Amino acid sequence: MPDLSLHYAHAAPADRPAILKLEERAFGPGRFAKTAYRLREGVEPDWSLSFLARIGGMLVGANIMTRIFVGGAPALLLGPLTVEEPFRARGLGEALAQKSLSAAREAGHGLVILVGDPPYYEKMGFSRAPMGQFVFPGPVDPARILYYELQPGVLQSHKGAVTPGL
Repeated sequence: MPDLSLHYAHAAPADRPAILKLEERAFGPGRFAKTAYRLREGVEPDWSLSFLARIGGMLVGANIMTRIFVGGAPALLLGPLTVEEPFRARGLGEALAQKSLSAAREAGHGLVILVGDPPYYEKMGFSRAPMGQFVFPGPVDPARILYYELQPGVLQSHKGAVTPGL
Protein backbone atom coordinates (compact mmCIF):
# COMPACT_ATOMS: atom_id res chain seq x y z
CA MET A 1 0.00 0.00 0.00
CA PRO A 2 1.44 3.43 -0.91
CA ASP A 3 2.36 5.98 1.74
CA LEU A 4 -0.35 8.69 1.61
CA SER A 5 1.03 10.94 4.33
CA LEU A 6 1.95 14.57 3.68
CA HIS A 7 5.64 15.25 3.04
CA TYR A 8 7.43 18.57 2.60
CA ALA A 9 10.69 18.84 0.67
CA HIS A 10 12.88 21.36 -1.09
CA ALA A 11 11.89 22.00 -4.68
CA ALA A 12 14.44 21.30 -7.39
CA PRO A 13 14.80 22.13 -11.09
CA ALA A 14 13.50 18.65 -11.98
CA ASP A 15 10.22 19.58 -10.23
CA ARG A 16 9.60 22.54 -12.53
CA PRO A 17 7.26 20.76 -15.02
CA ALA A 18 5.01 19.48 -12.21
CA ILE A 19 5.02 22.90 -10.50
CA LEU A 20 4.05 24.63 -13.76
CA LYS A 21 1.15 22.20 -14.25
CA LEU A 22 0.01 22.86 -10.68
CA GLU A 23 0.12 26.63 -11.30
CA GLU A 24 -1.81 26.19 -14.56
CA ARG A 25 -4.58 24.27 -12.78
CA ALA A 26 -4.72 26.75 -9.90
CA PHE A 27 -4.37 30.09 -11.70
CA GLY A 28 -5.14 29.51 -15.37
CA PRO A 29 -3.64 31.30 -18.36
CA GLY A 30 -4.30 34.80 -16.98
CA ARG A 31 -1.45 34.37 -14.53
CA PHE A 32 1.12 35.37 -17.16
CA ALA A 33 -0.34 38.88 -17.40
CA LYS A 34 0.34 39.56 -13.72
CA THR A 35 3.29 41.79 -12.92
CA ALA A 36 4.67 39.36 -10.33
CA TYR A 37 4.87 36.64 -12.99
CA ARG A 38 6.69 38.99 -15.32
CA LEU A 39 9.31 39.66 -12.62
CA ARG A 40 10.02 35.92 -12.55
CA GLU A 41 10.46 35.54 -16.32
CA GLY A 42 13.94 34.35 -17.17
CA VAL A 43 14.99 34.23 -13.52
CA GLU A 44 15.72 30.85 -11.99
CA PRO A 45 13.91 30.31 -8.68
CA ASP A 46 16.03 30.06 -5.57
CA TRP A 47 15.51 26.33 -5.16
CA SER A 48 17.13 26.30 -1.71
CA LEU A 49 14.27 28.51 -0.45
CA SER A 50 11.43 26.87 -2.42
CA PHE A 51 9.35 24.01 -1.05
CA LEU A 52 6.90 21.34 -2.19
CA ALA A 53 4.16 19.37 -0.47
CA ARG A 54 3.36 15.86 -1.67
CA ILE A 55 0.91 13.22 -0.64
CA GLY A 56 2.41 9.97 -1.78
CA GLY A 57 3.95 10.85 -5.13
CA MET A 58 1.34 13.52 -5.96
CA LEU A 59 2.35 17.18 -5.85
CA VAL A 60 -0.35 19.05 -3.90
CA GLY A 61 1.41 22.33 -3.09
CA ALA A 62 4.41 24.47 -3.94
CA ASN A 63 5.96 27.75 -2.91
CA ILE A 64 8.64 29.36 -5.04
CA MET A 65 11.04 32.07 -3.93
CA THR A 66 12.72 34.29 -6.51
CA ARG A 67 15.54 36.77 -6.05
CA ILE A 68 14.66 40.36 -6.94
CA PHE A 69 15.96 43.85 -6.27
CA VAL A 70 14.12 46.74 -4.66
CA GLY A 71 15.79 50.05 -5.43
CA GLY A 72 18.95 48.08 -6.16
CA ALA A 73 18.92 46.25 -2.81
CA PRO A 74 18.53 42.45 -2.86
CA ALA A 75 15.20 40.99 -1.74
CA LEU A 76 12.99 37.98 -2.39
CA LEU A 77 9.62 37.61 -4.10
CA LEU A 78 7.40 34.97 -2.51
CA GLY A 79 5.22 32.96 -4.81
CA PRO A 80 3.48 31.72 -6.53
CA LEU A 81 2.18 29.89 -3.49
CA THR A 82 0.01 27.19 -5.03
CA VAL A 83 -2.14 24.50 -3.43
CA GLU A 84 -4.40 22.01 -5.21
CA GLU A 85 -8.06 22.90 -4.67
CA PRO A 86 -9.00 19.83 -2.55
CA PHE A 87 -6.15 20.58 -0.13
CA ARG A 88 -6.79 24.29 0.44
CA ALA A 89 -7.87 25.72 3.82
CA ARG A 90 -5.89 23.03 5.65
CA GLY A 91 -2.78 25.07 6.51
CA LEU A 92 -0.69 23.63 3.69
CA GLY A 93 0.00 26.98 2.00
CA GLU A 94 0.92 28.60 5.28
CA ALA A 95 3.29 25.73 6.11
CA LEU A 96 4.99 26.03 2.71
CA ALA A 97 5.38 29.81 3.09
CA GLN A 98 6.75 29.46 6.63
CA LYS A 99 9.30 26.89 5.47
CA SER A 100 10.48 29.31 2.78
CA LEU A 101 10.62 32.24 5.21
CA SER A 102 12.61 30.21 7.75
CA ALA A 103 15.06 29.04 5.09
CA ALA A 104 15.47 32.61 3.81
CA ARG A 105 16.13 33.93 7.32
CA GLU A 106 18.69 31.17 7.97
CA ALA A 107 20.40 32.01 4.65
CA GLY A 108 20.78 35.64 5.74
CA HIS A 109 18.19 37.31 3.51
CA GLY A 110 16.57 40.50 4.77
CA LEU A 111 13.27 41.16 3.01
CA VAL A 112 10.49 39.23 1.29
CA ILE A 113 7.73 40.91 -0.68
CA LEU A 114 4.68 39.65 -2.53
CA VAL A 115 1.47 40.72 -4.18
CA GLY A 116 -1.39 38.84 -2.57
CA ASP A 117 -4.43 38.66 -0.34
CA PRO A 118 -3.69 40.73 2.80
CA PRO A 119 -5.92 38.80 5.25
CA TYR A 120 -4.29 35.51 4.25
CA TYR A 121 -0.68 36.68 4.40
CA GLU A 122 -1.07 38.97 7.41
CA LYS A 123 -1.79 35.83 9.46
CA MET A 124 1.77 34.75 8.58
CA GLY A 125 3.33 38.03 9.72
CA PHE A 126 3.29 39.99 6.46
CA SER A 127 2.41 43.68 6.58
CA ARG A 128 0.99 46.05 4.01
CA ALA A 129 3.70 48.04 2.32
CA PRO A 130 3.76 51.79 2.83
CA MET A 131 2.28 53.57 -0.18
CA GLY A 132 5.00 54.18 -2.77
CA GLN A 133 7.61 51.99 -1.03
CA PHE A 134 7.79 49.55 -3.96
CA VAL A 135 7.45 50.52 -7.61
CA PHE A 136 6.56 47.53 -9.76
CA PRO A 137 7.24 47.38 -13.52
CA GLY A 138 3.54 46.99 -14.30
CA PRO A 139 0.10 47.42 -12.79
CA VAL A 140 -0.27 46.23 -9.21
CA ASP A 141 -3.00 46.99 -6.68
CA PRO A 142 -1.05 48.87 -3.97
CA ALA A 143 -3.35 47.46 -1.28
CA ARG A 144 -2.07 43.96 -2.14
CA ILE A 145 1.66 44.70 -1.84
CA LEU A 146 2.95 43.06 1.32
CA TYR A 147 6.34 42.67 2.96
CA TYR A 148 7.99 40.53 5.62
CA GLU A 149 11.16 41.65 7.37
CA LEU A 150 13.50 38.74 7.98
CA GLN A 151 15.86 41.21 9.66
CA PRO A 152 14.20 43.95 11.75
CA GLY A 153 14.42 47.41 10.20
CA VAL A 154 15.54 46.24 6.75
CA LEU A 155 12.47 47.73 5.04
CA GLN A 156 13.94 51.24 5.30
CA SER A 157 16.82 50.25 2.98
CA HIS A 158 14.47 48.87 0.31
CA LYS A 159 12.60 51.55 -1.56
CA GLY A 160 12.02 52.06 -5.25
CA ALA A 161 11.88 50.00 -8.41
CA VAL A 162 11.24 46.27 -8.08
CA THR A 163 13.34 44.52 -10.71
CA PRO A 164 14.22 40.90 -11.51
CA GLY A 165 17.14 39.31 -9.70
CA LEU A 166 20.00 37.51 -11.34
